Amino acid sequence: MARSTYYYWVNAFGREDKYTEIKSLIKEIFHTHKGRYGYRRITLELRNRGARINHKTVLRLMNELGLKSLVRMKKYRSYKGNIGKIAPNILARDFKAVKSNEKWVTDVTEFHLAGEKLYLSAILDLFNREIIAYNIESRAVYPLVSKMLDKAFDRLESKDSPILHSDQGWHYQMKQYSHDLKKHNITQSMSRKGNCLDNAVIENFFGLLKSELLYLQEFESMEHFKQELEEYIHYYNHQRIKVKLKHTKISSADQGIGPHYYFLYSRNEE
Repeated sequence: MARSTYYYWVNAFGREDKYTEIKSLIKEIFHTHKGRYGYRRITLELRNRGARINHKTVLRLMNELGLKSLVRMKKYRSYKGNIGKIAPNILARDFKAVKSNEKWVTDVTEFHLAGEKLYLSAILDLFNREIIAYNIESRAVYPLVSKMLDKAFDRLESKDSPILHSDQGWHYQMKQYSHDLKKHNITQSMSRKGNCLDNAVIENFFGLLKSELLYLQEFESMEHFKQELEEYIHYYNHQRIKVKLKHTKISSADQGIGPHYYFLYSRNEE
């Protein structure tokens, strides 16, 4: 070994780790969010706290600490063929919105736990990625969706006329569903058959929910899971950083779910 190499490593082993404080913060953020944050969101949270650090450095430090976020899982398929009217794809994958109640997306997902099933129907506002309304049922019956709609209608003001986009699931082909949307001045939009990317944002939410809750924790019963599910939606609306949104902070009034404060970030920070 070269003499210079030997003394370099002697000095290096005696040198204080300059990332000691950052590593402590990384561990705190990771465990506060129950392992749900990967290096991108942890980088953003560190910047929130005033630490100027590159995302590649955060990834390296997380690898040294043995910290890694989870993967995503599949969703429930509710397509049963053409049993009603299919609406055109008006949204056309344009997931940008300039105001609240302009563009909504909705879907249903299914959970299996201890031999039981649970279904979640949710509506997400594309403006701030907030879950504005949801309903949970033990069966995939139409009230699963209609009760959710009633909650969403309460969020509307007289001037609002949003697009509500879904897949071609049987719930959304029902005459009652279309009638209720028209009654509240909502334009119906549907994904093309077999094109899951047409409704990618709500699919992404369900993927996060399952990987960060269902496959992360253990539950005593389906009722326990239901309670944790409602807490997760609250966490998602209030605390979880929305990486792909514009870097600003907004608030919305309490309309059934509670006051909401979002930390939103631009695409170049992914």
